Amino acid sequence: MIKRFVFVFIVFCLFVVDGKSQNAQIMRNFEAQISQQMELAYNAVTDNRRYLASETAAQLFQEALATEESINWKWNLGNRVSVLTSPDKRLRVITWRVVRDNGEYECFGFVQSYNEEEEQYDVYELNDKSDELLNLEESILGPSTWLGAVYQKLIQTRHDGHTYYTLLGWTGVDALTQRKVIEPICFKSNSSRPVFGQPLFKRDRNRRRVVLEYSTSAMVNLRYEEQIIRTVERKRVKVKGSKKTTWAQENHDERCEMIIFDEVTPQIPGMEGLFQYYVPSGVELSYVWTEGKWELKNNAQGRVDNERLNKEFAPVEKAEPSYKFEQKKKQ
Repeated sequence: MIKRFVFVFIVFCLFVVDGKSQNAQIMRNFEAQISQQMELAYNAVTDNRRYLASETAAQLFQEALATEESINWKWNLGNRVSVLTSPDKRLRVITWRVVRDNGEYECFGFVQSYNEEEEQYDVYELNDKSDELLNLEESILGPSTWLGAVYQKLIQTRHDGHTYYTLLGWTGVDALTQRKVIEPICFKSNSSRPVFGQPLFKRDRNRRRVVLEYSTSAMVNLRYEEQIIRTVERKRVKVKGSKKTTWAQENHDERCEMIIFDEVTPQIPGMEGLFQYYVPSGVELSYVWTEGKWELKNNAQGRVDNERLNKEFAPVEKAEPSYKFEQKKKQ
């Protein structure tokens, strides 16, 4: 009896291993085909060829993401495609871009999210409607009305038993401007359907996302990392050798995780709303996760590790998105 049980167990294990091996081979084939199409989507000489390659890649992604256990596949597509997975593996976001001959950008992508009721992953294709949207920072959007971006960071936070997700992304707009975005993403009640934009910004009840639009010649930081925030406390202290008191300032430095970014303003007075003239003002702002909201702080600075506010420090170097480099090389 024991021998029979051991035999059945071994056969079962071999069956499972063989199934996983077959799935891995299927995913490798999809990955190879998608990589080929992405090369064309980036480097083909005409708009038609680039868009055809992107559409073919999207079809391949649809099939690949329908494969069992695809959420666990570690995609290796270089900087052609951004693939971000939340730490809890309930959300994966895949995005890429196509650049037209006139310098305009269009983004494409998928959201793969876990459906608790069905106990499966659902897949939603994203349609970039940036050109048709108004009130970019206040609109609640869905997969078919997406503010396109190539996402570079997926932040997972928690509060009061709930999980929240926030995306940081970049996209070119046209030959004159580019855009960075802080995009909260949630899901419809009892559904896996993604909703872009959420009132997670403290003391800014109408804001659903942060949009930074600025000149193509400018470099703007947007990143999530541990940095220092300084708070200044004013209090009365005794004057040495006297009974009198005076006001003094006491500085407190606190390290915490934050979204840190450059404020952008018009380079030329009177050019408000003409984003091709917007550049970093020299002020760095940050959002810190506080009691279930992103709270804006204006006293943070990006710096090299182990440097404090009261010492000389070297600011973190700004870098253009890797997805932008490829377009420059092509030109």
